[in-house]
Amino acid sequence: MSKRCKVRVKYITALSVLLLLFFMTFDASAQNKRKLPSGRVKNTTGIVSDTVPKPGADTTHALIDSAGYRRDSTGRMVKIDTIGMSKDSLDVPIDYTAEDSAIVIIPTRQFYLYGKASVNYNKDKLEANTIHYNQADQTLSAYGGKDTSKNPLNLPTFTQGDTKAIMDSIHYNIKTGKGLTKNSYYQEGEMFVNAQILKKMDKDVSYAYKARFTTCNLDTPHFAFRTKRVKIINDKFAVTGPAYPEFEGVPMPVAIPFGIFPLARGRHSGLLPPQFTSNESYGLGLEGLGYYKVLSDNWDLLTRANIYTYGGWALYLTSKYNKRYKYTGNLNLSILKTKILNTSTNTQQEFTQNTSFLINWSHSSDTRARPGTTFSASVNAGSTKYNSYVPNNTITNFTNQLSSSITYSKTWSEGKYNLTASANHSQNNNLGLVSVTLPTLAFTATTFYPFQKKESVGSAKWYEKLGISYSGSFLNQVAFYDSAFSFRKLIDTAQWGANHSIPISITLPAVGPLLFTPSISYNEKWYGNYLQRRYDDVKDTVYADIVRGFYTAREVSFGLSTNTRIFGTFSLGKDTKLRHEIKPTFSINYKPDLVSKYYDTLRVPATNKHAAYNTTYSKFDGSVVGGFSQGRFGGFNFGFDNLFEMKKRNKQDSTGDNPYKKIKLIDGLSFNTGYNFFADTLKWSAVSMAFRSTLFEKINITGSASLDPYAVDSFGNRVNKLLWKQGSLGRFTGGSLSVSSSFQSKKTDNRSDAQRTPTDNTMTPDEQQRQLEYVRANPAEFTDFNIPWTLQTSLSLNFSRIRRADYSGYYTQINSSLNLNGDFSLTPKWKLGGTIYYDIKNTQIQTMTMFVSREMHCWQMSINITPVGIYKSFNITLNPKSGILRDLKVNRTRSYYTP
Repeated sequence: MSKRCKVRVKYITALSVLLLLFFMTFDASAQNKRKLPSGRVKNTTGIVSDTVPKPGADTTHALIDSAGYRRDSTGRMVKIDTIGMSKDSLDVPIDYTAEDSAIVIIPTRQFYLYGKASVNYNKDKLEANTIHYNQADQTLSAYGGKDTSKNPLNLPTFTQGDTKAIMDSIHYNIKTGKGLTKNSYYQEGEMFVNAQILKKMDKDVSYAYKARFTTCNLDTPHFAFRTKRVKIINDKFAVTGPAYPEFEGVPMPVAIPFGIFPLARGRHSGLLPPQFTSNESYGLGLEGLGYYKVLSDNWDLLTRANIYTYGGWALYLTSKYNKRYKYTGNLNLSILKTKILNTSTNTQQEFTQNTSFLINWSHSSDTRARPGTTFSASVNAGSTKYNSYVPNNTITNFTNQLSSSITYSKTWSEGKYNLTASANHSQNNNLGLVSVTLPTLAFTATTFYPFQKKESVGSAKWYEKLGISYSGSFLNQVAFYDSAFSFRKLIDTAQWGANHSIPISITLPAVGPLLFTPSISYNEKWYGNYLQRRYDDVKDTVYADIVRGFYTAREVSFGLSTNTRIFGTFSLGKDTKLRHEIKPTFSINYKPDLVSKYYDTLRVPATNKHAAYNTTYSKFDGSVVGGFSQGRFGGFNFGFDNLFEMKKRNKQDSTGDNPYKKIKLIDGLSFNTGYNFFADTLKWSAVSMAFRSTLFEKINITGSASLDPYAVDSFGNRVNKLLWKQGSLGRFTGGSLSVSSSFQSKKTDNRSDAQRTPTDNTMTPDEQQRQLEYVRANPAEFTDFNIPWTLQTSLSLNFSRIRRADYSGYYTQINSSLNLNGDFSLTPKWKLGGTIYYDIKNTQIQTMTMFVSREMHCWQMSINITPVGIYKSFNITLNPKSGILRDLKVNRTRSYYTP
């Protein structure tokens, strides 16, 4: 009969001493956590050596040398027997706890833990109601219990690394890593697996029998795949035999012959499954067919393709690279072969065909790689018709401006000098006009003070604050239409120019509240050509000839400026005050006329609207560096900026630290104008106004306007008649107004905005932009059901007076639009929303999208509708939310192209 000892909490210390005397490796524990010794220890003489020094023992010379000797308390060298480890010992100690009790069977070396037992070995942890350990074969067995209602209690839970499993029972060999579990539930990445029998062959490979796997985290999942046999390789993949899906526990009459589910974490190469589509414009097709390849630790390549039965196709190549502390970037190339079936009766062609491309390159260098040197690139260039043929993307379809910039910058002498070389590109997709500036060189020298002492003592003299700086730039530009590109035309449109600026300034001591700053500025520009306009009497029209050569123009200006701040407070009652702040600026300037020789008189031919008349123009109009303004200026410029805010008594402040609460009314209201004493006529400058405000911390308002005080004749030219003498403030020649706001209801959860829209710092700006475009194109997939409703509005209006190309007068160009975006929850699980872009000038809707989204826990249904736009489309998608099964979806798309 086996000798059994049942240990209660109060006998823990006595049992520990008893186990040491019997050479056991266990140290029983109940309520508190202790460690099991690694194994039995014995010496060659058969006498047990206690490795724990006795109280009062001298351990100063307790070190053992390589020959096996140690000094005793008297200083003599004593031979120490060799210590050996038993074969059944473990390499690390075992930590364990038990709430109830522990039982030790001494002859057979078995150990039992009862009541919320826990065992930690290495990085593995086992928790259960009952745990049995057999030291002879180093196996652990664990079982669950039942509460008073016969419900499961403390089921065995095994944690190994990031994998956690719950089962009815487990048998596990600590040494070999092999084990057998029954009715196991565990999670591998985003996948939840249930297996009736799970056999673990080693730490990486397991086999499952009658398994169910899903991404739904409920005990009874909404959907799952069932299979009879599964092989799982941790962090790599799982392979199954025939499997069939089931929904709400009901099996579907379809099956897959086998399944391969990737479990690898981090980057790995692999195929990307396509999505089937069908629409009248492109035909049947496969979209998103591709392959992801990890080229190295720093580079990868993503290839995707779309193929349609009408003959159209698309190819997308994306490469991302990143080297820590060096550089990061990505390169994207998109090629579209468009072939769209014409449904309109206005054309005899059966298909609309076009080939276009787009290239995006984003690069940035780490400042720590080469201090003082930076290199960055942001390239967005391609065919001007590319955006028009991108299907089902209303934002891209109406994007008519593309621009690029590649910049290299070098700074030296502790930042005193900076050289920047760049290449720039811009294109107007609507006009098909492409402009390239290559190269652009800019050099700047920071302000230096020639009269400043090397070792200043006391306060500096006023003349020591005189500073001089320099900035210069060189530009070379070509422009062409992509529809009529030729090298000859490229040479004809090429032009270059340079600009040099040397400002001199000094800060004088303050005179009371006024601060005076005199300045001198010298500017010089170089040109490679100019335009010579002429009037042809025979054809009664105006021609422009390009005259090439080397030409210079220069300008000198002198000025004295001053500024201050004025504050005022007005009482509007007992608890309310109005605070007004004024920032006036005033300057006196003089500029001699050094460029009059570059201004000519042009005869404008008569039309049906006006008779012939003479006008002046600058030969350098339209150059890359622009021209100087004509005439001599000697006068003053003045302006002031206003700030209004209300101060209301804070009745909630009981400490007196914040007695008033500030409410901003107008953030800025500014006016600026000038007067020229030397001008023969038109002495007053146009009045420029600007306004900005934020109402109720929700509505942002910005506006600007230009007001001309002079009247115009029938040709639109200014005449020397002040309108304010006639009772009018002036003529508005340009202006803009923008109003935007964002409203949303109270959130039903406590997540912050950053948690709702997490940012990935590893993504480049181009990747973030493309992700944003995808969200805009598929809003139903990214709805937040915890916000019952949202609304964003923006209204923009701008107008300007533009001179006609034939100098026959001016016309007013007006653009205005209204953009609305929002959504609301019809029920806690249904959400509706949409976006509308309305062109107020043309009184028509340019584009409109609507969506419906249904929350289904682990699945989501989304419906996207675009009834207005170049591409009218309807899309319904039913897909799991899990990223590992993102391609497992039911999708139906219909689109129509209306050029």
